[in-house]
Amino acid sequence: MKIALMDSGIGLLAATAAVRRLRPDADLVLSLDPDGMPWGPRTPQDLTERALAVAEAAAAHRPDALIVGCNTATVHALPALRARLEPAIPVIGTVPAIKPAAAAGGRVAIWATPATTGSDYQRGLIREFADGVPVTEVPCWGLAEAVEHADENAIDAAIAAAAALTPDEVTTVVMGCTHYELVEDRIRAAVSKPGAPEPTLRGSAEAVAAQALRRMGEQPAPDAPAVGTLTVLLSGREGMLPQAALAYREGRLLPEVSPAM
Repeated sequence: MKIALMDSGIGLLAATAAVRRLRPDADLVLSLDPDGMPWGPRTPQDLTERALAVAEAAAAHRPDALIVGCNTATVHALPALRARLEPAIPVIGTVPAIKPAAAAGGRVAIWATPATTGSDYQRGLIREFADGVPVTEVPCWGLAEAVEHADENAIDAAIAAAAALTPDEVTTVVMGCTHYELVEDRIRAAVSKPGAPEPTLRGSAEAVAAQALRRMGEQPAPDAPAVGTLTVLLSGREGMLPQAALAYREGRLLPEVSPAM
């Protein structure tokens, strides 16, 4: 079994770690785009072209499924990716966990990149899954970029700025960018208030990993004795995980179990 994941940078690590936990025996192909990152400021057409190139580099390794480990790429490029690769390779997008957050009740905040915040895509998800639920959209200026470079000071500053825009009454924070899941504990600490219940944080990594297995007709096997290989592609070239990936537990998990090929 081989599963590919794609993103401009290390935001795909959260879903990669989730896949590894569910199926440690799966061979993994991580396709990143250091030559073209960040994708967020690009036009939808330009972003789609970059995403297609990254996806085709992964597809050359003949995976059984491809996970788009990026909310922004899912917003703009998912239809083109599916048109190019399916049905031969199932393509699984990453959607913010708005539906389960709204179902839990209470007030919801959606932390997302400025490009996603207020977008027709996100507003459509809110209308579909959170009608009648109080939702605050929080643009997280610079947070994805800070996480990408493991810049501790910039991460703290971006989280503090987003937390200041998050109402005190929020009971659930949806992490609408895959990079944010790598600093979940720091976000939780920033939005927790003394004497109040700790807000729930919801990401997409676990659900995306499970959906990939379903699309492949496979079941979780967390106790599988074998350990799959890891191949890293950097704008189509085989390479190593970016050094910044090792700043996060999700990144450190991968070299421990399967050095880059």
